[in-house]
Amino acid sequence: MIKIINTTNGTEEVQKEIEALLNRSQLEFGEVNRSVEDIITKVRDEKDKAIIEFTEKFDGVKLDSIEVTEQEIEDAYNSCDPELIAALEEAAENVREYHQKQLSNSWIQNDKKGIMLGQIYNPVEKVGIYVPGGTAPYPSTVLMNAVPAKVAGVSEIIMVTPPSKDGSVNKNILAAAKIAGVDRIFKAGGAQGIAALAFGTESVPKVYKIVGPGNIYVAIAKRIVYGYVDIDMIAGPSEILVLADETANPEYVAADMLSQAEHDTLASSILVTTSEELAYKVKEELAVQTASLSRKDIIEKSLADFGAIIIAKDMDEAISYTNEIAPEHLELIVKSPFEMISSIKNAGAIFLGAYSPEPLGDYFAGPNHTLPTSSTAKFYSPLGVDDFVKKSSLIFYDRERLEEKKDQIIKIAEAEGLTAHANSIKVRFK
Repeated sequence: MIKIINTTNGTEEVQKEIEALLNRSQLEFGEVNRSVEDIITKVRDEKDKAIIEFTEKFDGVKLDSIEVTEQEIEDAYNSCDPELIAALEEAAENVREYHQKQLSNSWIQNDKKGIMLGQIYNPVEKVGIYVPGGTAPYPSTVLMNAVPAKVAGVSEIIMVTPPSKDGSVNKNILAAAKIAGVDRIFKAGGAQGIAALAFGTESVPKVYKIVGPGNIYVAIAKRIVYGYVDIDMIAGPSEILVLADETANPEYVAADMLSQAEHDTLASSILVTTSEELAYKVKEELAVQTASLSRKDIIEKSLADFGAIIIAKDMDEAISYTNEIAPEHLELIVKSPFEMISSIKNAGAIFLGAYSPEPLGDYFAGPNHTLPTSSTAKFYSPLGVDDFVKKSSLIFYDRERLEEKKDQIIKIAEAEGLTAHANSIKVRFK
């Protein structure tokens, strides 16, 4: 079961535990890397033929066509639970409203005579979204990736997702895609789906950027094709850190930790607290609640291998450990969570108070649930509108302004030994 580490006994053990948590990356698998490279090469060379072969091999279904038809999408939408459709539509609207606030405007500055500088924003034209399927269909992932792209103005959104054994795509995923405004959908999972988006096939358009989570094969494939296309991030296993004081309800804390532990055996659930009493109550609650959960075996291994309860000597130390771990999801279940915001430097998403649990952000509130993992919150941000736009600089000088500054430009160019650069200025003033 989960381990308890008390920092009052010394910080060395805590540091070892944190290092173990931060080094649990799933991306260093030589055999998997070679397999993914082979898949990508074959898809690049053989296109649709390779997609169909890999789908039969990995998903157990032989496809006649890899594109999902409009009729399939309509039928899926109409067969969904109406209450789920209503929930997805409201969630999509929340995501849309939140991300609209992230939009930036192009700008021009011309306050100096004869000079105009500026920046223009343009959306990425074609974006590919990977959505996991099979035993873990996530309609929320469709919303979180497609809606911000639509807000940014992306003109074509292409989605790939693995089919089920009967050749269909999960109806909830298709319904979410319709709600979010996805343009085309293809039955292609795993590394072959990523390769299809990156290089294009007879059926699948080549895109300029790929976003969305997936398993180890998807993560490695995204890393390999980066450079041919852009990607959002290399997402590792899910994680949550709950920072709690003596006022926290142990039942709530345990439930929230388990919400991440059930993802997979590499997921990490951590409690950092200043209360020894809370630490032991949460440990008891974890055992009690796990016993009745459907993914009990996964949870128990996750907690044993990558879970931890850290008892800090005071809140300053607790915050220090939190910033060092830089969790994907951070819950502040403390007496005054808003007073603590300025002290948190590294976290993907911050949930404030006892009634803002992590699933609220996963599904409904509006902020994106595609978040930096494996301590990359120290330099990465959640997926957002900025991931779907690009910027171009604008530069204009008239002859008089350039003549005023030509000597400085020539001086710098010649200092770098780039005489053609210098000449490009000189020829205009012979």
